[in-house]
Amino acid sequence: MVGVVACSSVSAIKALWETRIQTVQREEEEKKKRTTKGGATGRLSVGLWEDRAVLARLKQKLQTEDGRLILRIEQEEWKSLPGGLVQFSQVQEWQIHRTGLQKIPHFISNFQNLLVLDLSRNSVTEIPKQIGKLTRLRELLLSYNRVQFVPEELSGCENLERLELAMNRDLNQLPDQLRNLKKLQHLDLSMNAFTFMPDCVVGLPVLEWLDMGGNCLRCLPQDIHRMEKLHTLWLQRNELEELPENISRMASLDTLVLSGNRLTDIPPLMEDMSNLRFVNFRDNPLTLDVTLLFKEPKTEDEEDEDDDEDEREMFGREFMQLYIQEARKRAYAVLNMHCVNR
Repeated sequence: MVGVVACSSVSAIKALWETRIQTVQREEEEKKKRTTKGGATGRLSVGLWEDRAVLARLKQKLQTEDGRLILRIEQEEWKSLPGGLVQFSQVQEWQIHRTGLQKIPHFISNFQNLLVLDLSRNSVTEIPKQIGKLTRLRELLLSYNRVQFVPEELSGCENLERLELAMNRDLNQLPDQLRNLKKLQHLDLSMNAFTFMPDCVVGLPVLEWLDMGGNCLRCLPQDIHRMEKLHTLWLQRNELEELPENISRMASLDTLVLSGNRLTDIPPLMEDMSNLRFVNFRDNPLTLDVTLLFKEPKTEDEEDEDDDEDEREMFGREFMQLYIQEARKRAYAVLNMHCVNR
């Protein structure tokens, strides 16, 4: 009888012990879950706090100038912009320079009031397709970045008047759809890798100012005269060896810079370009050696003041006309010599 009781007591104690162990294990598991949940909540809270801190910093960058709300960031490190920035979608200008910004955020399409997007002197590598949603955008300034490709969707910016893509180094083509930018007046493609002038550029109907200096242009399009509104054309430091005759039909052109190319001659018809006020042929291997002679000697003071002007005139409009006249005289002389020999 005693043995039975003892056995029963041992079983009861064992069962009680096992129950306590299970209880302890459950409590530890629940504690662990609470700790994990609390940690996640803590991390979430920290994340929210950081986002709010970033937005607070950005809010301090908002300025109002001439009735426009502007986001202005200068010389601070912002390699990317937070999604919370869409809270300021009423901003009309982005002026973000020297920040190391690498990407234009896709949520840029939320800024429907944007008139100016100036991200010059950053590290932007691409233009997102969403930029085409900015139908009110007037100026897109992306000079001194690392853009290699321009999306055709940019043509959706139907009110764009100014586009600057200078000094992006590897940029060498534009999508043909950009000819649909019916209001584009100012285009800067200087210091890139273009080997020809894109067809879409020639097809821009109201383009007035074009800079393609510092590229690798070897020739100009024969139909360049289609750029009827163009008054300023910068083509310095390229590899041009000749000019198309139709350049003389550019009636609105008043400034033409051709210094630092490989031109050996000047088209005779350019003599009739009456609207051309300034032209520069400096640093070209022209066939004829023509030098302008000044009519009146200058005093020292006048020389100091006019050095730059004289430098330009030495290869400017008067030089061009004199060169064409001299070329014509020599051509006549050669022709007369042939006639005499016959």
